[in-house]
Amino acid sequence: MPTAADAQSAAIRGRAETSRRLKAGQAVLSKLTLQRIEAQLPWYRAMSSADRGWVVVLANSGISSFIDWYRKPQTPLRVVGDIFKSAPRELVRSVSLQQTLQLLRVVVQVVEERVTELARPSEQSALKEAVLIYSREIAFAAADVYARAAEARGSWDARLEAMVIDALVRGDSVDELASRTAAFGWRSDGAVHVLVGRAPKRSAHRSIDEIRRAAQKWAEDALLGVHDDRLLIVLGGVEDIDRTATSLAHYFGPSEVIIGPRVDSLAEAGTSASAAVWALRTAAARPATPRPVHAADLLPERAIAGDRSAVAELISRFYEPLGAGSGQLHDTVAAYLEFGGSLETTAKALHVHPNTVRYRLRKITGLIGIDPTEARAGFVVRIALVYGRLSEAGQLSNGHKSTVPGSPLT
Repeated sequence: MPTAADAQSAAIRGRAETSRRLKAGQAVLSKLTLQRIEAQLPWYRAMSSADRGWVVVLANSGISSFIDWYRKPQTPLRVVGDIFKSAPRELVRSVSLQQTLQLLRVVVQVVEERVTELARPSEQSALKEAVLIYSREIAFAAADVYARAAEARGSWDARLEAMVIDALVRGDSVDELASRTAAFGWRSDGAVHVLVGRAPKRSAHRSIDEIRRAAQKWAEDALLGVHDDRLLIVLGGVEDIDRTATSLAHYFGPSEVIIGPRVDSLAEAGTSASAAVWALRTAAARPATPRPVHAADLLPERAIAGDRSAVAELISRFYEPLGAGSGQLHDTVAAYLEFGGSLETTAKALHVHPNTVRYRLRKITGLIGIDPTEARAGFVVRIALVYGRLSEAGQLSNGHKSTVPGSPLT
């Protein structure tokens, strides 16, 4: 009567025989697996030849790894991880976890279908059980690989995001920003705005991920970061920047929230960020500043503080249009502001009728888009006139250096 030792010995011999058959049939298994992959997996057929080659390597590694493990069942299933080491890391990005599991399912199906040829009747049940155990373990291993890849990619994306924010803050050139944003994987082709405000206090702190999710509800893409005590949100492809900024304003800390000017691409976002940060620094000079407020609405304050781009915009938007032609509009608005908004005094100084002054002021409003008879608009025009005259006199030829030490972004 066979003893337990005899049964164990027979099982070992049977497993060894099955292992030899598996090894002998490995080439056939690989061929059948490739045929099945091509027939059943459309995504495989759509891949580049290089990626298809790595998928084949991955499938063959799965077969080889199973055979090695079956031959030495006492070996821990750490060998499963070796399957994924044979392929480049980039393959994890081009092949999803679902596709990987589909691929491994094909390998398992091919082996299961060939059980009757690969094992004697007495060993077929053991081989099927081994295939099930191995398929479960390899699925767990695949999930772990993809989870680790996602974690690493998340960390890398966070570092890239921080690098882009730093580049915006430093005012890097368009070319330098273009290279950094290309690495970041910006998805939007739309216009870009930068929102800048004080970072929230720790007691009211929201996670970066929470703010990003909120921003992406309004934009095609968004990136953000905290630099010193400022929170910057870069938005791409926003349809209504005013509504968007109003919705996101509560994520910022106290003080103003600034909407940077629109630019065409993320590579040019440094221009928007610079204007927004200058506006944030100088907003306190304007009583009752709206929240949020456009950086362009704080041109006078920015210019006085030393923002050369604000000076240039004041001159181009308000001074130069008024000085075109005979110069009557320029003289009229200058006199009107100089005489405290008195139509009669302005008309007398210009030797014209008050109605002529009214007509010219209406024309000025249509030309520059703001009404100089209103207090704020009149202040904007007055500052534009000052810088325009200084520019014509050559006093701005050296760039109107800032009277505030250091860059506004540092």
